[in-house]
Amino acid sequence: MRSKSVKPASEAKRLEELWQGQFGHAYTERNRAAGEARASFWQEIFAEFPAQRVLEVGCNLGANLQWVINHVSPHQVYGVDINLTALVEIHRNLPALNAVWAPARELPFRDRWFDLVFTMGVLIHQPESTLPVVMAEIVRCSRRYVLCGEYFAKQTTEVPYRGQKGALFKRNYGRLYQELFPELSLRKQGFLSREEGWDDVTYWLFEMS
Repeated sequence: MRSKSVKPASEAKRLEELWQGQFGHAYTERNRAAGEARASFWQEIFAEFPAQRVLEVGCNLGANLQWVINHVSPHQVYGVDINLTALVEIHRNLPALNAVWAPARELPFRDRWFDLVFTMGVLIHQPESTLPVVMAEIVRCSRRYVLCGEYFAKQTTEVPYRGQKGALFKRNYGRLYQELFPELSLRKQGFLSREEGWDDVTYWLFEMS
């Protein structure tokens, strides 16, 4: 029993160290222009689902938050990440919002503190052992909406990712949220293509029942 309890934390720690180091720095450099065409998506989301306090888990350089602050007061916009280099840069480029260091499985916020908590391309990097913990933290921190945009597959499928094992998974994240948290009701679902400034991801937006 002891070995089983240690393994999830050790796997999460391995991946967190990966993203905090050179592997994570390289990701940041590759994705500097990732958010340039995302304005219309966030305009549509906040027109339909207004929010006053928002959290992005895995904010990196702010590819999404740069548009979120057009619809939510920057002082009520939060982002967490574990790559300090990215956090230093987001503080410099988007100083009005709140960007803090935290692992996704231990969010430093009170229950139901945010109107919307979201991830974009973050759950795909969570191992099987800790994915439910991360999703539970996201749900815990939201009082109304949960949004995720991730790579979709009907069944969990590991994808080789830049020489790393256990670092990228396609899944049916919408189904997983509803199975784990029946209090969530699906309000919106769609597909975001590369032509739209994304990476061919499926998104689901849930509301607390």
